[in-house]
Amino acid sequence: MAGAALALTACSDGGSQPAAVLDPNAEPQYTGTLSILTKFGGDPLEPYFEDLAAEYKKQHPEVSFDLIQETDQSIKDKTKTLTASQAMPDIYFTWAGSWANNFIDGGLAADLTPVIAPGTEWGNNFGESALKAFAKDGKYFAVPLYNNGKFMGYNQRIFKELGLTPPTTFDELISSCSVLKGAGYEPISFGNKDGWPGLHYLQQLFAYEVPAESLQADFSPETAKLEDKGYLKAMDQFTTLVNECTGSGKDSNGVLYTTAQQALAEGKSGMYYQEILEFDSTASAESKLKQDGLGIFKLPAATDAKGDPKAIEGSPEGYIINARSKNAALAADFMKFATNSQNAAKLSAPPYGQPSAVKGAVSTENSSGPVIEGIKQVNEASAAITWLDSVTVPAVADAWLAGGEALVAGTQTPDQVLASVRAASSAAK
Repeated sequence: MAGAALALTACSDGGSQPAAVLDPNAEPQYTGTLSILTKFGGDPLEPYFEDLAAEYKKQHPEVSFDLIQETDQSIKDKTKTLTASQAMPDIYFTWAGSWANNFIDGGLAADLTPVIAPGTEWGNNFGESALKAFAKDGKYFAVPLYNNGKFMGYNQRIFKELGLTPPTTFDELISSCSVLKGAGYEPISFGNKDGWPGLHYLQQLFAYEVPAESLQADFSPETAKLEDKGYLKAMDQFTTLVNECTGSGKDSNGVLYTTAQQALAEGKSGMYYQEILEFDSTASAESKLKQDGLGIFKLPAATDAKGDPKAIEGSPEGYIINARSKNAALAADFMKFATNSQNAAKLSAPPYGQPSAVKGAVSTENSSGPVIEGIKQVNEASAAITWLDSVTVPAVADAWLAGGEALVAGTQTPDQVLASVRAASSAAK
């Protein structure tokens, strides 16, 4: 989607433009309006950028803000619209992988290397892996705001009540579902109306079942073969989970992910597969889950997995400074303010629970137990596997999206889905 929109922009400008390099010595002019596209729309996240803007304005009264606050789903459409109309704001949200590369290749991402590369004063505040997630050809193009990873969240009271412990193999996970179902709980709440929740299951299972070298090669159409049988095995595992562990089963494509999240929060389901970014909102102060206790574990791999069972799905998410912005120096100054130690700690604490990419920001003093444990596991993982809908090119991501929905609905077999993805990848070369 972003790729198509950028293609429109490139055509109207006569081709892609090289990224402007941010001058580390440029002094910001503390006047005018900064426009920012965030992925913090809705409660409880929306006040975070609003408060940041208000605090920054106290220091610099002549600076105003135009905040465009979108949700995890709506930001995709908003980004497409703004890109196609050549109206991208001064600062805008990005995922790592192909999504970010679209803006880098389209000349819409300022080269931040002089100010944020490892070894610079600002860059030294971040973990190097977080910075590298937004690097290309040795250059750095985004400010990592927070780290992320995907885990199965579970209700500790329900598990204790039923004598269950966090499963360590995929077969144990499926077995636990029958116990939960027998006790009247929805084993795993699942909503796939937006398509990407299913892809998150698939990507983690692909990391387990497909050797790492093949998996990485298959993300790029230029090197992709998509021949490993691990893809078929992973898709079989996914359909087993949907059919045996979810209350909505084949109808899950009609259920919102927020509905599934709410089921765990209200104590109606035993488990819900979620990002670290969701932990504190799912187990909010007023939720039943907060009383019962939120526990987490990695989606378990099969005992005979041929890939990397120690890998975990997730990546940092960040913000790009528009290469065409007239306020680039001011935008960089604001992002330095947003990532100072005080604001990083606030971001990591409830009710936001977004584990800052700033070193030392996540601690027992400001973060909940599940967030601390999740970040610990992400840091200890053998590899971080970027989301399937952002790590590859848009056409292939769309093919996976359609395939995931077909697997849920039972309208296509794993072989048919893989054939469609191969065709999309071949056409994208």
